[in-house]
Amino acid sequence: MSAPFKLAGKARTRTSRNWLGFVLSVTIVGISAFVLTNILKDVDFSHVAAHVYAMPASQIGWAVLFIAGAYATLTCYDFFAVRTIGASHVPYHIAALASFTSYTIGHNIGATAFSGGAIRYRVYSQLGLGVIDVAKICFLTGLTFWLGNLAVLGSGMAYQPEVAARIFQVPAEAMRAVGITGLLLLCGYLAWASRRRRTIGFSNWTISLPSGRSTLIQIGIGLADLGCSSLAMYNLLPPSVQGEPVTIMIAFVSATLLGFASHAPGSLGVFEAAMLVALPEVPKEELLAAIVVFRMVYFYTPFCLALLTMACWESVLFVQRSRAAPGNGNGATALPEMQISDQPPYIRTKKEGKP
Repeated sequence: MSAPFKLAGKARTRTSRNWLGFVLSVTIVGISAFVLTNILKDVDFSHVAAHVYAMPASQIGWAVLFIAGAYATLTCYDFFAVRTIGASHVPYHIAALASFTSYTIGHNIGATAFSGGAIRYRVYSQLGLGVIDVAKICFLTGLTFWLGNLAVLGSGMAYQPEVAARIFQVPAEAMRAVGITGLLLLCGYLAWASRRRRTIGFSNWTISLPSGRSTLIQIGIGLADLGCSSLAMYNLLPPSVQGEPVTIMIAFVSATLLGFASHAPGSLGVFEAAMLVALPEVPKEELLAAIVVFRMVYFYTPFCLALLTMACWESVLFVQRSRAAPGNGNGATALPEMQISDQPPYIRTKKEGKP
């Protein structure tokens, strides 16, 4: 097959995948909107507001504490990734900045893979990382996210399959089989990565996967992130209806994954519908009140902080460039141009290392 036909085939495959992703997103959002509309028909929103105002400050305080822990854990996603690709010159505070802003802004505006990737490139390019490096970081952070989710959901579905079964509308035993299969896949991947150093990729894009020990670190990061977020949601529910923490965690992680797959801004509507379906034993007004407060402290407040942080970051860069520009009259010399390429200097002399 000639090169033009190969390129055309690749283009058609990529277009087909894009359309499949778009159709899946629209389907999830459409079904969620339909379900949410039916569920909210008999909800008295004045009662929801009353529950929000009556929520004790201690409950909100614990939720804020756990969410702060979740976002602190979130910074480990990028720090682990930059160390894995061998970018040891990237300090923790830059990795934390990229992780916090890319996730928070990307998830709130939707299409996280593209918006979050663009923000990461904006931050990391200032330290000489190129497009390929940022793509590797995005891949590794996504791998950490999915490994953690696979561990939590696989265990949860195997132990208590009826919670996720309500969301996906399948028999509980089928969901248990899915959970066990997920755990077996996770164990298989861990064993595969532990045998020897694995490299995947194609053409000019290759990446060394984390070793078995590093994969355990990835799973631990994902578990800590999801655990803190789930505990925040759990603490916002009234003590009389909190139930088992495992139940809330399974419902929360399932709802989060559906929202992530939908690419809806902030998982709006998708997350609410999934939580309401997964937890029918919790009164709707009280559950909605907990979700409203959760959205404020987990989505909207960090979103505003992330925008402010990026504004400060851009302002600092602008001032530095202005001071370094030749002919500015302050005697400063121009800073050398940052090298932004697909193969930055450190890649030429140092292979991807273990974190």
